[in-house]
Amino acid sequence: MSVKVGLVSLGCAKNLIDSEIMIGHLTQAGMSMTPDAADADVVIVNTCSFIDASKHEALEAIYEMSDGKATARKKGQKLIVAGCMAQRYQGALPVVEGAKGRVELPKVDAFIGLDQVTNIVPVILKVMGGEAGRTEFLAKTTTFIPDFDTPRFRLTPRHAAYIKIAEGCNHPCSFCIIPRIRGRHRSRTIESVVKEARLLVADGVKEVNLISQDTTYFGMDRWTEARPNPRSKVDSTKGESLASLLRELDTIQGDYWIRLLYTHPAHWSDELIETIAHARHVARYVDIPLQHISDRMLGAMQRETDGAYIRDLLRRMRAGIPDLVIRTTFIVGFPGETEEDFQELLDFLAATRFDRVGIFKYSKEEGTKGAKLEGHLSDEVKADRHARAMLLLQRLSKERGEAFIGRRLRVLVESPGIARSAGDAMEIDGVVQVPKKLPVGEFAEVTVTGALEYDLIAK
Repeated sequence: MSVKVGLVSLGCAKNLIDSEIMIGHLTQAGMSMTPDAADADVVIVNTCSFIDASKHEALEAIYEMSDGKATARKKGQKLIVAGCMAQRYQGALPVVEGAKGRVELPKVDAFIGLDQVTNIVPVILKVMGGEAGRTEFLAKTTTFIPDFDTPRFRLTPRHAAYIKIAEGCNHPCSFCIIPRIRGRHRSRTIESVVKEARLLVADGVKEVNLISQDTTYFGMDRWTEARPNPRSKVDSTKGESLASLLRELDTIQGDYWIRLLYTHPAHWSDELIETIAHARHVARYVDIPLQHISDRMLGAMQRETDGAYIRDLLRRMRAGIPDLVIRTTFIVGFPGETEEDFQELLDFLAATRFDRVGIFKYSKEEGTKGAKLEGHLSDEVKADRHARAMLLLQRLSKERGEAFIGRRLRVLVESPGIARSAGDAMEIDGVVQVPKKLPVGEFAEVTVTGALEYDLIAK
């Protein structure tokens, strides 16, 4: 069949890979992609459902497919809803609350779960076959994990790519719904990840971003013995680990960065710190969501760490990895958070001076333990604390940028006039403004001449 498919991909990089896998299978089957949803025979909305805001974004995207909008559906057009929201609600979408009250969602022809991304072609053939009624392709639990040869069409720039090294999560964080959506943690093998990375580098990729729900748990789900003390110098003697994966990836020939995203503080080890410090290709950049520093809040969030552990880990990381850039995120307004808890967080931010920080207002998610806690705070209190934290972080970010003036940096040119240093992750951090003559997709050496609130200026 000659079928035109439009795809709307929402959410995080992990969701983006799911979209890339679907497109890979579609193109392999001879179906064509179109950026114009109104011209498509089938529209796929790959949804996110991490927090309330992402859920509403997904519902709005689905609603845009309904008749009567500027992007009215083509006659006979089919609508498929995929991703986290389809998996979470098992085909029973929540109702959109619009300005005039509840909004009737358009007819959905098929829902597919996270394990069905590789089956998108037969799903489309089935709905295009004219079968009456809605079709659901959903499993209660998810088990799929991509391999190095899974068909995939990358949606990132040619010089940068994501590799999903594991899927699912074993952590009990009380604010998070992801384990219920994406299932238990399951790692790929080192061999599989290295094969994919080698293919990407050979194809011209300069930055390989390792992602999963918790990259630091890589390999540990297959260990036959209990996880050793996080400070052990030889974690990987029990089996594959993130440290042993990084050492293998570092042997790939070429000029490229490996960037480490989505690490959990509970699984950092001295071995991992030493591995990053000695690697030639691993960027001195760590994404490590901490969520809070107050022991009360960390306990309520079920984060498996306390304030003393976090402070000691950060000290060891900075001492062990020269010029390390640390990105982290925190939640304000969690149920029961007092002004004292929040002030402890502000003091910690001021003293620690992270390189990159994201602050999120707590989102009450149905189905989580946090939603059942007492002491939920008002939207006004959450907004106030978010604003106060952001004010502090903006000042600290500007001071950090000014300290770079006069320094030489190696950057990867993202687009004409825009580059990223090793301390800038794709799409989530700041950028370095550079001369437009620098070739896109290549590394360059620049000197920082100025600083904005989050970005640098260089020549």
